[in-house]
Amino acid sequence: MLTSSLRHFKTVESARKDFLEAKLLAARLVLDILASVVLHENRILVKIFETFDVELRDIAHALYGSELDDDDLVKAREHLKQHCCDESFLIKLIESNQFEVAEECAVFMGKEMVCLIIQKYLNMKMLKSANKLVKEHELTEEFPDVNFLYKESLVKKLAEKGCWDIAEVRAKKETKLMEYLVYLAMEAGYMEKVDELCQRYSLEGYVDSLVREEIFCGSDYLNLKKLGSDDIVWVDEINGLLNAISYIEGCKIIGLDCEWKPNFEKNSKPSKVSIIQIASDEKAFIFDLIKLYDDDPKALDSCFRRIMCSSNILKLGYDVQCDLHQLSQSYGELECFQSYEMLLDLQKVFKGATGGLSGLSKKILGSGLNKTRRNSNWELRPLSQKQKEYAALDAVVLVHIFREHIGRQHQFGISERCKAEWKSHIGKLFLGH
Repeated sequence: MLTSSLRHFKTVESARKDFLEAKLLAARLVLDILASVVLHENRILVKIFETFDVELRDIAHALYGSELDDDDLVKAREHLKQHCCDESFLIKLIESNQFEVAEECAVFMGKEMVCLIIQKYLNMKMLKSANKLVKEHELTEEFPDVNFLYKESLVKKLAEKGCWDIAEVRAKKETKLMEYLVYLAMEAGYMEKVDELCQRYSLEGYVDSLVREEIFCGSDYLNLKKLGSDDIVWVDEINGLLNAISYIEGCKIIGLDCEWKPNFEKNSKPSKVSIIQIASDEKAFIFDLIKLYDDDPKALDSCFRRIMCSSNILKLGYDVQCDLHQLSQSYGELECFQSYEMLLDLQKVFKGATGGLSGLSKKILGSGLNKTRRNSNWELRPLSQKQKEYAALDAVVLVHIFREHIGRQHQFGISERCKAEWKSHIGKLFLGH
């Protein structure tokens, strides 16, 4: 309340003189807080800095009076170092995650301490914060690589999320960044993306210089062969649809997932769901919803209602509400995507698991999922084999995770309790307009 009132007081022109006096008092309060004379919360210190724009000159004024020269500024800085605001104090602030306070204090203490903060940030892989300080204090000469390292980390994060198009936009102005993006695609085993980028940016020579066997680490991820479930059936015509539905009706448990083309424009309408994957633990069907809907929407609706409304088939999903909402928005006139029976969201069963479906797979099955194709173009026809394998695995793995979980509980003699737990999450869902 005090700082809020003072911020308002500062804007009143007639109170300018009074504000300068208040600023002097604020500088004295800063000194007392830093010297632990006044007990405080560090967030209050940040508020004082922000409200009063306290600078080194204000600290010097609080220490030595209003008639200041350059020597007084030097002495004020030394006072801070010796009595309250030395290197160990800054390190302590950083280790306790009080980054804003540490940065404000470092500015008082001069370039040397700002450089110390930047180096600590680099050691902690806080590249965004390090890059911000380098820019604000014009320290590019002292830290020439920080800006590139920051851009490199952004590209890597985008690639890990499967946002290859955005990563490409970020990287295309710098050859080194584009080469790094190609390296990331190769490391993830996303060879069609490697070929696409190399052709677009003439980087074949760079790829030839890499030893692919040393980079490729696809074996770290779960795949369909490891699960013994590499039977993938592409369904894009009515006879295939009827055969697939007949097979699925004979299953007790199925995994359910869907994909659509990513849309990275803010406030734009999401793309229509392109494919839906339905799988047992041995076989996966990938349905081309766009084509099946265009060819015969009534047949599509009738067939999928036999699955979605069946009380004899347990349907597994992960964060399933998102997928089902997207299906309803894309094909709202079809009844099959408006109501569901025997639906189980594994995200709700495994509340403590982190890292999404990949993290859950690693926890239960021992290996995560390669998510690099998550945001690829799912409206391309034909889909690449890698896209099909990715899509199929997301549905198949749900069944394997569930069966493994149930098996473990049975092994430890707590199957009844486990059964009651996951049964409590099974339900019906109705998506009305």
